[in-house]
Amino acid sequence: MPRPLTEIPNIGPATAAAFARVGIDDADRLVAIGADAAYALWLAAGNAPHFIGYYALVMGLQGRPWNDCRGAEKVALRARFDALKENAASPRALFERRLDEIGLRAPRAD
Repeated sequence: MPRPLTEIPNIGPATAAAFARVGIDDADRLVAIGADAAYALWLAAGNAPHFIGYYALVMGLQGRPWNDCRGAEKVALRARFDALKENAASPRALFERRLDEIGLRAPRAD
């Protein structure tokens, strides 16, 4: 019988439900997929990126409490998180960022 996602530390009912909506509906599947691939599916489904949520997932898959992430490990996880966000960005967002980088768009008046 499959283990529920909530058996993984740091995963509560709301996170489990969001993962189930992207086809990750049990703990063994999440472990097999891994944190980065699972979070990429999470982002592709339109869920908002959240760094603490990402590193809580990584820590949970290692059997560690969410707040156990510090120092160089946290810096490395931030780089992985930023790369996941970049890869999940919409084509329009990527296009606009490239225009900004080469100075072809005026700054927004916010």
